[in-house]
Amino acid sequence: MKIFIETPRLIIREMLPEDLEGMFIMDSDPEVHRYLGNQPVKDIETIKQVIEFVRRQYVDFGIGRWSVIDKSTQEFMGWTGFKFNTEERNGHVNYIDIGYRLQKRHWGKGIASECAEACMQYGLNELKYDKIFAVAHIDNIASNKVLQKIGLSKKNQFDYDGEMCNWYEYLVQ
Repeated sequence: MKIFIETPRLIIREMLPEDLEGMFIMDSDPEVHRYLGNQPVKDIETIKQVIEFVRRQYVDFGIGRWSVIDKSTQEFMGWTGFKFNTEERNGHVNYIDIGYRLQKRHWGKGIASECAEACMQYGLNELKYDKIFAVAHIDNIASNKVLQKIGLSKKNQFDYDGEMCNWYEYLVQ
Protein backbone atom coordinates (compact mmCIF):
# COMPACT_ATOMS: atom_id res chain seq x y z
CA MET A 1 0.00 0.00 0.00
CA LYS A 2 1.37 3.37 -1.00
CA ILE A 3 0.77 6.35 1.28
CA PHE A 4 0.99 9.64 -0.59
CA ILE A 5 0.22 12.18 2.12
CA GLU A 6 -0.23 12.40 5.87
CA THR A 7 -1.88 15.33 7.62
CA PRO A 8 -2.46 15.77 11.36
CA ARG A 9 -5.70 13.77 11.12
CA LEU A 10 -5.52 11.87 7.85
CA ILE A 11 -3.69 9.26 5.85
CA ILE A 12 -4.16 9.71 2.11
CA ARG A 13 -3.23 6.51 0.34
CA GLU A 14 -3.89 4.49 -2.77
CA MET A 15 -7.42 3.15 -3.08
CA LEU A 16 -7.59 -0.56 -2.26
CA PRO A 17 -10.19 -3.31 -2.63
CA GLU A 18 -10.53 -3.24 1.18
CA ASP A 19 -12.18 0.19 0.81
CA LEU A 20 -15.23 -1.46 -0.75
CA GLU A 21 -17.58 -1.27 2.25
CA GLY A 22 -16.69 2.31 3.17
CA MET A 23 -17.07 3.42 -0.45
CA PHE A 24 -20.46 1.73 -0.65
CA ILE A 25 -21.64 3.46 2.53
CA MET A 26 -20.58 6.78 1.02
CA ASP A 27 -21.85 6.36 -2.53
CA SER A 28 -25.17 4.73 -1.65
CA ASP A 29 -26.13 7.77 0.47
CA PRO A 30 -28.60 10.01 -1.42
CA GLU A 31 -27.32 13.09 0.44
CA VAL A 32 -23.78 12.44 -0.77
CA HIS A 33 -25.09 12.30 -4.34
CA ARG A 34 -27.35 15.34 -4.04
CA TYR A 35 -25.07 17.44 -6.27
CA LEU A 36 -23.69 14.53 -8.28
CA GLY A 37 -26.70 13.78 -10.44
CA ASN A 38 -28.89 12.31 -7.69
CA GLN A 39 -28.03 8.74 -8.59
CA PRO A 40 -26.66 6.99 -5.49
CA VAL A 41 -25.13 3.57 -6.01
CA LYS A 42 -27.52 0.70 -5.43
CA ASP A 43 -25.21 -2.33 -5.39
CA ILE A 44 -21.74 -3.17 -4.16
CA GLU A 45 -20.69 -4.54 -7.56
CA THR A 46 -20.76 -0.99 -8.91
CA ILE A 47 -18.30 0.05 -6.20
CA LYS A 48 -16.00 -2.86 -7.11
CA GLN A 49 -15.96 -1.50 -10.66
CA VAL A 50 -15.21 2.04 -9.42
CA ILE A 51 -12.23 0.80 -7.39
CA GLU A 52 -10.98 -1.18 -10.39
CA PHE A 53 -11.36 1.93 -12.58
CA VAL A 54 -9.38 4.06 -10.13
CA ARG A 55 -6.65 1.44 -9.84
CA ARG A 56 -6.51 1.22 -13.64
CA GLN A 57 -5.96 4.99 -13.77
CA TYR A 58 -2.88 4.52 -11.58
CA VAL A 59 -1.46 2.25 -14.30
CA ASP A 60 -2.68 4.18 -17.35
CA PHE A 61 -2.05 7.75 -16.19
CA GLY A 62 0.11 7.48 -13.07
CA ILE A 63 -2.60 9.16 -11.02
CA GLY A 64 -6.07 8.54 -9.64
CA ARG A 65 -8.26 9.22 -6.64
CA TRP A 66 -6.86 8.28 -3.23
CA SER A 67 -8.59 6.98 -0.12
CA VAL A 68 -8.88 9.25 2.92
CA ILE A 69 -8.29 7.30 6.11
CA ASP A 70 -8.81 8.50 9.68
CA LYS A 71 -5.36 8.35 11.25
CA SER A 72 -6.68 7.51 14.73
CA THR A 73 -9.16 4.76 13.75
CA GLN A 74 -7.80 3.57 10.37
CA GLU A 75 -11.37 3.96 9.07
CA PHE A 76 -12.23 4.87 5.45
CA MET A 77 -13.71 8.37 5.35
CA GLY A 78 -13.88 9.10 1.63
CA TRP A 79 -11.60 9.87 -1.28
CA THR A 80 -9.60 12.79 -2.60
CA GLY A 81 -6.90 13.43 -5.13
CA PHE A 82 -6.46 13.81 -8.83
CA LYS A 83 -8.00 12.30 -11.91
CA PHE A 84 -6.86 12.48 -15.50
CA ASN A 85 -10.08 13.36 -17.35
CA THR A 86 -10.37 12.19 -20.92
CA GLU A 87 -14.00 13.32 -21.29
CA GLU A 88 -14.74 16.80 -22.61
CA ARG A 89 -16.01 19.21 -19.98
CA ASN A 90 -16.44 22.93 -20.46
CA GLY A 91 -14.29 22.83 -23.60
CA HIS A 92 -11.43 20.95 -21.90
CA VAL A 93 -10.22 17.41 -22.52
CA ASN A 94 -7.22 15.45 -21.19
CA TYR A 95 -6.75 17.50 -18.04
CA ILE A 96 -6.02 16.94 -14.34
CA ASP A 97 -8.82 17.67 -11.90
CA ILE A 98 -8.81 17.67 -8.13
CA GLY A 99 -11.73 16.27 -6.21
CA TYR A 100 -12.96 14.88 -2.91
CA ARG A 101 -15.96 13.05 -1.54
CA LEU A 102 -16.66 12.10 2.06
CA GLN A 103 -19.11 9.94 3.95
CA LYS A 104 -21.81 12.25 5.30
CA ARG A 105 -20.86 11.65 8.93
CA HIS A 106 -17.52 13.33 8.22
CA TRP A 107 -19.01 16.53 6.79
CA GLY A 108 -18.60 19.83 8.59
CA LYS A 109 -15.33 18.89 10.33
CA GLY A 110 -12.87 20.51 7.94
CA ILE A 111 -11.85 17.14 6.48
CA ALA A 112 -12.59 18.14 2.87
CA SER A 113 -10.47 21.28 3.21
CA GLU A 114 -7.67 19.38 4.94
CA CYS A 115 -7.43 16.62 2.36
CA ALA A 116 -7.96 18.91 -0.65
CA GLU A 117 -5.29 21.37 0.53
CA ALA A 118 -2.83 18.54 1.16
CA CYS A 119 -3.52 17.14 -2.32
CA MET A 120 -3.20 20.54 -3.92
CA GLN A 121 0.23 21.04 -2.37
CA TYR A 122 1.27 17.52 -3.38
CA GLY A 123 0.13 18.15 -6.95
CA LEU A 124 2.03 21.42 -7.20
CA ASN A 125 5.19 20.49 -5.29
CA GLU A 126 5.65 16.75 -5.89
CA LEU A 127 3.84 16.08 -9.17
CA LYS A 128 4.81 19.50 -10.58
CA TYR A 129 1.39 20.16 -12.11
CA ASP A 130 1.13 23.62 -13.63
CA LYS A 131 -2.62 23.40 -14.28
CA ILE A 132 -5.27 21.92 -12.01
CA PHE A 133 -9.00 22.08 -12.70
CA ALA A 134 -12.15 21.31 -10.72
CA VAL A 135 -15.91 21.25 -11.11
CA ALA A 136 -18.59 21.85 -8.47
CA HIS A 137 -22.36 22.08 -8.76
CA ILE A 138 -23.37 25.73 -8.43
CA ASP A 139 -25.62 24.93 -5.43
CA ASN A 140 -22.99 22.94 -3.54
CA ILE A 141 -21.89 25.84 -1.36
CA ALA A 142 -19.52 23.79 0.82
CA SER A 143 -17.63 22.31 -2.12
CA ASN A 144 -17.36 25.66 -3.88
CA LYS A 145 -15.89 27.16 -0.69
CA VAL A 146 -13.31 24.38 -0.40
CA LEU A 147 -12.14 24.86 -3.99
CA GLN A 148 -11.73 28.59 -3.47
CA LYS A 149 -10.01 28.05 -0.11
CA ILE A 150 -7.34 25.84 -1.69
CA GLY A 151 -6.56 28.44 -4.33
CA LEU A 152 -8.65 27.63 -7.38
CA SER A 153 -10.42 30.46 -9.20
CA LYS A 154 -13.94 30.21 -10.55
CA LYS A 155 -13.82 30.93 -14.29
CA ASN A 156 -17.35 30.31 -15.51
CA GLN A 157 -20.50 28.21 -15.26
CA PHE A 158 -21.42 25.46 -17.66
CA ASP A 159 -24.03 22.76 -18.20
CA TYR A 160 -22.76 19.32 -17.24
CA ASP A 161 -25.29 16.58 -17.99
CA GLY A 162 -28.20 18.93 -17.33
CA GLU A 163 -26.75 20.38 -14.11
CA MET A 164 -25.22 23.85 -13.82
CA CYS A 165 -21.67 23.68 -12.49
CA ASN A 166 -18.85 26.05 -11.71
CA TRP A 167 -15.55 25.56 -13.53
CA TYR A 168 -12.41 26.21 -11.47
CA GLU A 169 -8.79 26.59 -12.53
CA TYR A 170 -5.40 26.89 -10.91
CA LEU A 171 -2.63 27.92 -13.28
CA VAL A 172 0.94 28.23 -12.07
CA GLN A 173 2.30 31.64 -13.08
